[in-house]
Amino acid sequence: MHKQSGWAAAMVVAAAMAAGPAASRELVAFDAAAEPGTVVVRTAERRLYFVNGDGTAIRYPVAVGKAGKQWTGYARVDGKYLRPAWSPPDEVRRDNPRLPDVIAGGSPSNPMGAAALTLDRGEYAIHGTNRPGSIGTFASYGCIRMYNQDVADLYGRVQVGATVVVTR
Repeated sequence: MHKQSGWAAAMVVAAAMAAGPAASRELVAFDAAAEPGTVVVRTAERRLYFVNGDGTAIRYPVAVGKAGKQWTGYARVDGKYLRPAWSPPDEVRRDNPRLPDVIAGGSPSNPMGAAALTLDRGEYAIHGTNRPGSIGTFASYGCIRMYNQDVADLYGRVQVGATVVVTR
């Protein structure tokens, strides 16, 4: 994966936001004890919350890990990438041995979508998707999938080092 910044990053984010359906995110009341800028994923709800710190959060629909692939706990965002290339993790490669070693960023077969926020917990990320029909389901190997326009929005809000809390 490679980082982009400045004008190129703004163009990728703008394209992702313009290319998708109407934004699915919404501002909601949120009273959980979490610092502003924290990302909370509620697996059972299949929702991600970006905590604003004023008693509200931005709520996004997501796809989460399928049975046996879910995780809970804490992580930190350790990188932000636009149109990232993707190398299948070993577990994915075992299940799909015909996958190439790398799928280029921007390719329609790249499962990372418009942007990715990598986590310091193994090979997990919060990322866009080339399969928007999977949003709202239990579909991944543990990553959190978002609509491309939503991950582009979250990308602009989340800082490297932000806390991510994943609950059941």
